[in-house]
Amino acid sequence: MSELTDPDASAPSGHDSNQGFRPTAVAAVPLAAIGAAIGVAVPGASGSVQVTGISLNSRSVRPGDLYVALPGATRHGADFVSQAVDAGAVAVLTDDAGARLVALGHDIAVPVLLAHEPRSVVGRLSALIYQSRPDGAGAPALFGVTGTNGKTTTTYFINALLRALGKRTGLIGTIEILAGGEPIPSLLTTPESTDVHALLALMRERGLDAASMEVSSHAVSFHRVDGVVFDVAGFTNLTQDHLDLHGTMEEYFQTKARLFTPERARAAVVTIDDDWGRKLAATAEIPVTTLATAGTDGAGPADADGTADWTVARTAPRGLGSDFVLRHRDGAELRVHTGLPGGFNVANAALATVMVLAGGHEPAAVQAALDAADPFTVAVPGRMQLVSTAPAAVVDFAHNPDALARALEAVRSPEPGSKVIIVFGATGQRDQGKRPAMGAIAARLADTVIVSDDDPHDEDAAAIRADVLAGALAAKDDEGLNCTVLEVFPRDAAILKAVELAGAGDTILVAGRGHEVWQEVKGVNLALDDRVELRNALTARGFTVLEDHRIES
Repeated sequence: MSELTDPDASAPSGHDSNQGFRPTAVAAVPLAAIGAAIGVAVPGASGSVQVTGISLNSRSVRPGDLYVALPGATRHGADFVSQAVDAGAVAVLTDDAGARLVALGHDIAVPVLLAHEPRSVVGRLSALIYQSRPDGAGAPALFGVTGTNGKTTTTYFINALLRALGKRTGLIGTIEILAGGEPIPSLLTTPESTDVHALLALMRERGLDAASMEVSSHAVSFHRVDGVVFDVAGFTNLTQDHLDLHGTMEEYFQTKARLFTPERARAAVVTIDDDWGRKLAATAEIPVTTLATAGTDGAGPADADGTADWTVARTAPRGLGSDFVLRHRDGAELRVHTGLPGGFNVANAALATVMVLAGGHEPAAVQAALDAADPFTVAVPGRMQLVSTAPAAVVDFAHNPDALARALEAVRSPEPGSKVIIVFGATGQRDQGKRPAMGAIAARLADTVIVSDDDPHDEDAAAIRADVLAGALAAKDDEGLNCTVLEVFPRDAAILKAVELAGAGDTILVAGRGHEVWQEVKGVNLALDDRVELRNALTARGFTVLEDHRIES
C-alpha cells in the first residue's frame, strides 16, 4: 500500500511527485516573507529573491522554486541541491545536517535557509506561495474524509452527489487525482503538502466549486495536510491498521483526531458506530454532526440510544445494492440508494450525504439530486468492483481485519449451496499482528481460502504467507470450521485457481490490492492487476465478464 512509508522525496529511485498539477499563474512571494512566516531571518539582498513555487523533489523543480531538502529514508535531499539549482531553484530550505552537506559538497549561489524541522513548515509555506486557501470567495469547498476503511468510496460518493447538484469537482485520493482535467494515478493516499496546495490552487484557478480528499493518518503524521483547512471533515471508522507506525490504537486515534481541530477543519461529520467514533464526537474541537449507521450490517438498530443527529433507517436490498432512509432527529427524512453491495457502502453513502448537507446544501436540493441522478451507483475502481455476475467475481481493497470481514459478509449469496472463495495475502513490512487475524476471518467467513501474496516488499513472501496460513488453520482446527485452506502463489496463479474451483452460482473475492496495478517484490515493481487477471481467468473458462468499471444494480 503506497501510503505506508514516508518516501525519500529526493532519491533518484523514487517516483516523481505530482508536480504537473500546478496553477499556471502564481504571484511571486519575496524570500523575506517566506523567512518571516517561519521565523527565519533572510540576510541582505537575498530577501528580495522572488519565489513562485516549492518542491521537495529535485526532479520536479521549476524555475523560481524554493527547494526543500529533507532527510529521507536512504539519502538526504541536500545531496541533490545542485540538480535543483540547475533546474531553476532560487533558494533552498533545509535542516542543520542538510546545510552541512551543502557546504561540503556543493558550490551554489542561491540563499540557504535553515529550519530545525523543515518538514513541519512546508505546508505553511506551500499555502503562502500558492495562496491555496485564501480568505473570502474563490476557493473550492473542501471535504476531507478520514478513518480506517471507506475513505476512497466516500470521497467518490461526495463528488458524485456534488456533480448531481451541478457542481464542478476535484478529487485527491488513493486511486487518482482530478483537477478538472485528465486523471492521473495517485502514488499516495494524500500527496505531499507541496502538491496538495498546488492542486488546490489549480482547482481554484480552473473554477472548480468543490473537492474531496482522502486524509490518512500518515498524511497527518507526515505533515502532508499542514496548512489545509477543510470546510467539512468526515470520519468513517477506526479498526486495526497501521500499528507499525502508530504503535497503539490510542495513538492511531489521536493522530486521526488532529484533523478535527480548528486549524484543520471548520465542521465535522462523525460516524458514531464504534467507541472511537463516539470518543471523537465528544472530544472534537469543532462543530460536529453525528451519524449512526450500525444497523446496516444486521447488527441491530442504528443509534439505539437516540443520540445521533442522523440515523440510517429502513434498509432494504435493491439489486446488488441497497435502498435506505436517512432520518434526522427532528423527523426529516431523505431517501437514498447505493448500487454497491454491503452494509458498509450504505454507511459510506450515508456519510457522503450528511457531509454534503453539512457543507451547506439544502435537504430538498439533495433529495432532488439523489432521485434524479442516483449518484451512489458510481463505480469506484477496486472497491467492491464487480467483474462478473455468474460466478459473482469481486475485487476489493480490503487489507485489514475489519475490511476483510465486511467484504466477505457483503459478498455471501443467500442462495443455498453457493460457496465463497477468497484470494488474499498480507503486505510485507507492515503491521504483522493483523496477518493471523485476517487468516482466521477468512476461514470463518469463506468456504475456500486461498492464501497468496500481496506486496511482499523486502520481506520474505513465504514467511508472510505462513503467518496468514497459521491464523486460518488455527481457526479451522480450533473452531471446527468446514473450509478448505490452500496456499497458492504467485498471485496470478492463485486467482486462476479460484476461478477453476468456482461454479456459476459461487462468489470469488480477490482482496487486498484493489485498484493497484504493480506488485512490489524485493524493490522491483511487477505488473499485476487483480481485475485483469480475474477477467482473463474467467474468460478462459467461458464465463461472461462485465465491462471495466461497470456496476449493475
